[in-house]
Amino acid sequence: MVEQEEAKKKEMTFMDHLEELRWVILRAFIAIFIAACASFFGYKYLFDKILLAPKSPEFFTNRLMCYFSKLLDSPSFCINSKPLKLINIDMAGQFNTHVLVSIYAGLIIAFPYIIHQLWKFVSPALYEEERKKARGAVSIISLLFIIGVLFGYYFITPFSVDFLGNYSISNQVENTINLSSYISLVTSLSLVTGLVFELPILVFFLTKIKIITPAFLKKYRRHAFIVILIIAAIISPPDVLSMTLIAIPLWLLFEASIFISTRIVQKT
Repeated sequence: MVEQEEAKKKEMTFMDHLEELRWVILRAFIAIFIAACASFFGYKYLFDKILLAPKSPEFFTNRLMCYFSKLLDSPSFCINSKPLKLINIDMAGQFNTHVLVSIYAGLIIAFPYIIHQLWKFVSPALYEEERKKARGAVSIISLLFIIGVLFGYYFITPFSVDFLGNYSISNQVENTINLSSYISLVTSLSLVTGLVFELPILVFFLTKIKIITPAFLKKYRRHAFIVILIIAAIISPPDVLSMTLIAIPLWLLFEASIFISTRIVQKT
């Protein structure tokens, strides 16, 4: 029975594969649409409890940092102690933000399903042994993405909001933050960090097809460390603790990528 199914898969023409890909894309769009609609109608919770939360003194990360500031007697550690005030200057600004955020939320919610659909499309081209080894790939990719989004939301976003929201070049210039600018910062940081956390998966495939090697990653380890420090310094307040909290997970991610690449080369 298994051999017959394998034979049918091999007999699929280019047009059959194209048709299958079309259905994969269609199902992915439907999943995003359904998740986006749910997010659109649940906008009260989405905005008040999630997107607007990082600017509030009551947000988990803000309270944690302010606790450390009291413990260490260092006021600079306390972030977002005063809630950031937002304004809207466009007639359709709030509605456009509502729609855009719903799409972003739909993409994040539907991400595991999209990866599952892509896996179903690609897996028939793999040998049985390769399918067994990569069986947990969907779960790992989804988990890394979710961890990345949460890291971006709970750690990078609050520090960025505090730094950029209070940054001033002169006392004569007052920061009046537009809603769309704030939302763009929160969503882009969360999504980009989610994608950055896919680095070990990317390294896995690039090592498999012999584009990169462990030697290459080790050679540029110092360069990567400097880049990570620069990124952490830019998005965090000007203190060592904040920069360290952001830099360490990113550095561990890079080291994990070197480990994965090394294991793959050893097995081949």
